[in-house]
Amino acid sequence: MEPIQIVQIKPSEVEALQLLSRQTFIETFAIYNSKEDMHNYLTNNLSLDTLTNELSNPNSKFYFAIEGDKKIGYLKLNLGDAQSDLKDPASLEIERIYVLNIYFGKKVGQVLYQKALAMAKDLALKYIWLGVWEKNERAIQFYKKNGFVEFDQHIFILGNDEQTDLLMRLELETII
Repeated sequence: MEPIQIVQIKPSEVEALQLLSRQTFIETFAIYNSKEDMHNYLTNNLSLDTLTNELSNPNSKFYFAIEGDKKIGYLKLNLGDAQSDLKDPASLEIERIYVLNIYFGKKVGQVLYQKALAMAKDLALKYIWLGVWEKNERAIQFYKKNGFVEFDQHIFILGNDEQTDLLMRLELETII
């Protein structure tokens, strides 16, 4: 495996972002959800318009994980008012870390997470937080391994299905 490059996504790459985000979302969640709910989510939340708006928000940052010339994962980070819930100026939200299934176990998620951690440290933030579906054991274990602890829950709407996300956080002073 070649070294993984982390590169900020440009607005002109929105179609590549959409392709990767849809593929990784389907790989991760299609077996657990109805076709209708998946279709609604992909159509509304991962449309070109939605992703273009998210990319143009100065408080949201997107990064591709690239091996050679292949985009194999991506990261979305939110600061301030771009955050989905807390909107705390002292925090960074990891909204999405997604990796193609064929790259599971190859530390791609860890490299993307390290990018988030470096940004939070560079900005001298107090903590990183995220929401993770309560049934996504693989992701929950990944975040626990990296020191995140559960502090609350919120509802995530997937199509017509209300799902529970665990809110997890990592206090940065504990790792600096």
